[in-house]
Amino acid sequence: MNVALVQFKEAGKKYYFSYNGLELEKNDLVVVETSRGIEIGKVYLFKEIEETDLTQELKPILRRATEGDLKEDEYNQTLEAGIIDKAKLLAIQNELEIKVLGAEYTLDRKRLLIYFESENRVDFRNLVKDLSEIYHTRIELRQIGPRDAAKMIGGIGPCGLILCCTTFIGEFDTVSIKMAKNQNIALNPQKISGVCGKLLCCIKYEDDVYTELKLTLPDMNQMIKTEKGEGKVIDLNIIAQKIRVRYPESGAMEWITVKDILT
Repeated sequence: MNVALVQFKEAGKKYYFSYNGLELEKNDLVVVETSRGIEIGKVYLFKEIEETDLTQELKPILRRATEGDLKEDEYNQTLEAGIIDKAKLLAIQNELEIKVLGAEYTLDRKRLLIYFESENRVDFRNLVKDLSEIYHTRIELRQIGPRDAAKMIGGIGPCGLILCCTTFIGEFDTVSIKMAKNQNIALNPQKISGVCGKLLCCIKYEDDVYTELKLTLPDMNQMIKTEKGEGKVIDLNIIAQKIRVRYPESGAMEWITVKDILT
């Protein structure tokens, strides 16, 4: 079956939608029905999939976005800053230790989503009640994690570039300390953590390459034989495919390539 992948935010997650009978092109703005309500998204690409690939009911693209839809969406966005300020004020009045990060209306304004970050579980029922009395719509407060918070706020990474999560990462991959060790990265929390406080997403990028290259190298502290005799592996340069060897008899050390290893 043919489906369209629709994206709702820059570097956001992409979702499948059906588009039977609609003539659409890539990058068209469309109005779709989601689990949250009626929203505007952008057609990312078209794809043919098997029905078994679907994990949930396939919702339809309702129409190509009209000028009226775009104006309505633009108007909704102008309201969001005021909603955030009001939510922050009400959170303080309700003595909630939360950080309000963002707010989004659905296109028809039948639902208002407010995103917040908190280190603990929060009972925000009174806050929802207060917000409902002001905005007279269905209110949904959604707690997000540090990575999603960084994606929403944006910033500059330790590399000096705009955060990857705000430019192209749609879904977060699992990043582990094992990956950092695999790449011989110094396990200094300040060096391997992003602005979100979690492990840098870029540690994931080259992990498969390092894993593949290490297959051709001996292990650390392994004894190998070269033309100069038996030596112990004391260091590895994985990318350059070089090994540093110390010869116990002479105490000499040298860098050699994989081709220089006899056994």
